[in-house]
Amino acid sequence: MNARPSKIICVGRSYAEHAKELGNAIPDRPVLFIKPPSSLIGLQDGIEWNPANGSCHFECELTLRIDQPLKNETDPAKALTAIGAVTIGLDLTLRDLQTELKNKGQPWERAKAFDGACVLADWVDVSEIEDWKHVTYRFYINDAVRQQGDTAYLLLSIGEYLCDMSQAFTIEAGDVVMTGTPAGVGPLERGDQLKMVLNGKTQQFVWETFVKA
Repeated sequence: MNARPSKIICVGRSYAEHAKELGNAIPDRPVLFIKPPSSLIGLQDGIEWNPANGSCHFECELTLRIDQPLKNETDPAKALTAIGAVTIGLDLTLRDLQTELKNKGQPWERAKAFDGACVLADWVDVSEIEDWKHVTYRFYINDAVRQQGDTAYLLLSIGEYLCDMSQAFTIEAGDVVMTGTPAGVGPLERGDQLKMVLNGKTQQFVWETFVKA
């Protein structure tokens, strides 16, 4: 993997069906949160978490590497030109802990920003994306499809999400953006074998990792 980003920006509830499956309202503006660089791991490291914190859910997401800074951008088409590479990532969530924190009106960081909470596959050059309005990907556990993503079903376009983020804070070169997860999230189990597939312009990109036993 490349040098660590200054931050990992995540979009919550960007797919309506995912918001519904967790009983959340569809937001009227993007829900943003940040994972620290210390949360980032590669596929080869495997996935683990403290079982005392309850279940750990997978959230498979199209993930972007921003190669040019974005600040107060208003043109979605221009914002797209700042993307240098894409991959598939897992936004891991300690769901029991997150629910407890939400019920108390507290921030989610303990459930979303722990060490190992951001799992990224290898970067793929942005030239493999032919149409940002129709990028598709899949996530498997033990060879069974668990999630299927398509950016056609995002509440906003990728460019619009980037513009919104850049109004809130500067996106630095090297920063990572996780665009949100489609429906189908659920708990990981010890020993699970995981596979992520991105459909590129010239080929399918396939990556595998595992949950430590």
